[in-house]
Amino acid sequence: MQTADLCDQFASEISVAESILHFYGAKRSFQGKIATVKVYEDNVLVKKAVQNLPPNTVLVVDGGASKRCALLGDRVADLALQSGLAGIIIHGCVRDSAQLAQMDLGILALGTSPLKSKKTGKGEDGVPLSFAGITWHPGHYVYADQDGMIVAKRELK
Repeated sequence: MQTADLCDQFASEISVAESILHFYGAKRSFQGKIATVKVYEDNVLVKKAVQNLPPNTVLVVDGGASKRCALLGDRVADLALQSGLAGIIIHGCVRDSAQLAQMDLGILALGTSPLKSKKTGKGEDGVPLSFAGITWHPGHYVYADQDGMIVAKRELK
């Protein structure tokens, strides 16, 4: 179901994210249960999450809005595809954007950077995140399409 229709039907149950992110994957509409990772210029926990999350999950990454390096590239995105993730939302950057554009995966991010991230493993997973004007809670549901992103405490049908 489109985000606009969900907004019309469930207005009192949703939060609408600010339109600050751009699509980088080939999939322009995705939804799923939220899993979270909070990192800063380090993608070790991002890679670990895409390898271990259940299918149809949407990984939401708060990268502190850093545009100095990428938290996702084609290799980690390929792991996400193999794991069956529905999408990845990054409050930070991606790289390998030409390759990401060919992948059947929903990917939203602030922008691109050709520089890879550090690999120290610092960060947190499974914590509430705040960016784009809303709070992203693990276990809630996100719906994303070309009109925007919305979050609800439950699956909307």
